[in-house]
Amino acid sequence: MSKNTVCLWYDKDAEAAARFYSETFPDSAEKAVRRAPSDYPAGKAGDVQLVEFTVAGIPCVGLNGGSAFRPNEAFSFQIATDIQDEIDRCWNAIVNNGGQESECGWCKDRWGGYWQITPRVLIEAMAAGGDEARRAFQAMLTMRKIDVGTIEAARRG
Repeated sequence: MSKNTVCLWYDKDAEAAARFYSETFPDSAEKAVRRAPSDYPAGKAGDVQLVEFTVAGIPCVGLNGGSAFRPNEAFSFQIATDIQDEIDRCWNAIVNNGGQESECGWCKDRWGGYWQITPRVLIEAMAAGGDEARRAFQAMLTMRKIDVGTIEAARRG
């Protein structure tokens, strides 16, 4: 296990979530499934309790802890993309698998996890500052899923 690992809380579907992430995002994989050695507040002995996986190279552990805590936008994965097809593939995989669209490139997966599907062209525009950043930012504010062509046009003015 890595020295620093993100722990994500699930009601009971950490294994399904890890499988979905590993099938959806490059450099992602399901690593190990750990079963509870005894009964615990959210489950029984033998239930899947922990799942080790990576998301875009980030080590994670999914904890099936029951419904005591809910994910929120305070934590999200930001997936940097290079082309519109990559944005569309990631976005559609999340939203069409029981997820929900949100604003400005954000969406939520069916387990409540939040994602920012962000094109590098937007990140670069924001880093450039000035009018270019302002125009790109204003364009982004009108979107749900980010449209690369619109961001590129906004950068140019």
